Amino acid sequence: MNSIENKKKSFEKLIDLIDSIREKCPWDKEQTFESLSHLTIEETFELFEAIINNNKDEIKSELGDLLMHIILYSKIASEKQSFDIGDVIETVIKKIISRHPHVFGNIKANTSNDVKKIWETTKIKENGNNSKSVLSGVPKSLPSIIKAYRIQEKAAGVGFEWKTKEDVWEKVIEEIDEFKNEEKIGNKLSIEKEFGDVIFSLINYSRFLNINPELSIQRTNKKFIERFKFMEKEAIKNNEELIDLNLNKMEEYWKLSKRKYN
Repeated sequence: MNSIENKKKSFEKLIDLIDSIREKCPWDKEQTFESLSHLTIEETFELFEAIINNNKDEIKSELGDLLMHIILYSKIASEKQSFDIGDVIETVIKKIISRHPHVFGNIKANTSNDVKKIWETTKIKENGNNSKSVLSGVPKSLPSIIKAYRIQEKAAGVGFEWKTKEDVWEKVIEEIDEFKNEEKIGNKLSIEKEFGDVIFSLINYSRFLNINPELSIQRTNKKFIERFKFMEKEAIKNNEELIDLNLNKMEEYWKLSKRKYN
């Protein structure tokens, strides 16, 4: 691992490089907050994919890309006399200290749940507006699964929470029963609403199991893709095409794929 001095030198070198490309590169010269925003989202998802694949080299690389974006955003802001990278760092330092009174103050926190409650309470105080909803800090554009998770976390942070995971599971079963009832009635809109309630309650249950639901579904997607591609390859080896096979034959290939990809 690098020493503190080497880390400082690397950071300073990166800032100098960003300054140079902003001045000399035609593409970088043209960039704005708006033009970079969708690229930042793309880089974030690439990091997420690297995490799912547990590829440490890719994680390192994607973190670097995001760091480059942060410094470039700060450079663009500094040109307009809005803020610079130093202001960004000082802002997050103040935020970390403010939201960790159990580390830098006299408040006690014995569990991670205690910390989450402190975090949400502190954020409300920072806003200085009691009329502002606790949930207003959840970005509207978040992917739905992550958004549901964050909504539930924030509600729990102010005490609106189930006591046990068993209580939550009972709610899951209740929502599934309501979904089945609506399915029998056949009203599509009501079915969709109840299906949403089932998903929402399962996401809530994942919190009590300390499972990230977004990672869970991403890993399931990845596993299904790997298994399906394996089926296709195995069929080709036997001079067959999946589209020409009956379901029983496909099931044979599927069972083989499950042995290879758990």
